[in-house]
Amino acid sequence: MLLDLGLPKCDVLDVLKSLRAKGNALPVLIVTARDAIADRVKGLDAGADYLVKPFDLDELGARMRALIRRHAGRGDSLIRHGALTLDPLGHQVTLEGNPIALSAREFALEALMARPGAVLSKSQLEEKIYGWGEEISSNTVEVYIYSLRKKLGPDFIRNVRGLGYMVSKEA
Repeated sequence: MLLDLGLPKCDVLDVLKSLRAKGNALPVLIVTARDAIADRVKGLDAGADYLVKPFDLDELGARMRALIRRHAGRGDSLIRHGALTLDPLGHQVTLEGNPIALSAREFALEALMARPGAVLSKSQLEEKIYGWGEEISSNTVEVYIYSLRKKLGPDFIRNVRGLGYMVSKEA
């Protein structure tokens, strides 16, 4: 969750404290122009990471990825599934130690590997494959899944009829 301390009509720290009181461990990043140490300490003590404005969008993305990794119990950015290793930062994939060349759009595989056992719908995968305002072909996801299966093996990505695609939990 990304929270801005400058939201009107709302004390964001109270929202965060309420969330934590209910036992919700959702990773939270507070963004704010308030850079006083006391404000930072309040945010950190409430159970969030803290980023002071102005910030670079690349830093925001990196901090969000780090929060998600820590929440998932992963210390590094590598995502491993059996013999397959995906490095989102280096944009590299290896299968049994051998490099596999993936196009930028095939790299949407990261979304499936980050949550093994979770089914992602066709529209969720389209969001990962395409940027804002790009026209989406009707069978794009199927084409990329086919290509990934050729490179990674036919059983790596499963089709869940009527729902979408998944990488099985067991590697």
